Amino acid sequence: MEKIRLGIVGYGNIGRGVAQAIRMNPDMELVAFFSRRDPALVELDPADAGTPVYAAKDAANYQDQIDVMLLCGGSATDLPQQGPEYAKLFHTVDSFDTHARIPEYFAAMDQAARESGHLNLISCGWDPGLFSMIRLLAGACLPQGNDYTFWGDGVSQG
Repeated sequence: MEKIRLGIVGYGNIGRGVAQAIRMNPDMELVAFFSRRDPALVELDPADAGTPVYAAKDAANYQDQIDVMLLCGGSATDLPQQGPEYAKLFHTVDSFDTHARIPEYFAAMDQAARESGHLNLISCGWDPGLFSMIRLLAGACLPQGNDYTFWGDGVSQG
């Protein structure tokens, strides 16, 4: 079986969680982490200890070793800048979740994808993402139903 070779940009909570998910899938291989911090100072969890950490600025050097780059930075400041940069170099997946700015982010990612020929899946975390799909399917099955959330009044935009 040929494995999908993955890289992760960012080693915060999201990056560590994504690494854990990759380990549960035998058809995936985590090639490397990329960090804005000095790679020598990144403290990996024991389960990630065998995975190399490289400087984020050096990611372009690994284009032939990575099939998909998983962008695990924050939506407020990291992804708006990093997303289009990495989209020019790799196929990417991210969880951009600033609802009001998704059209703007989509436009930037779409332009980078069209220029580079890469595919870029955006906003595919929990909300927007899986939660949005669950609501869509539930609404199709129960068109007269009501939407509720577990965090108070109203429904998320996702």
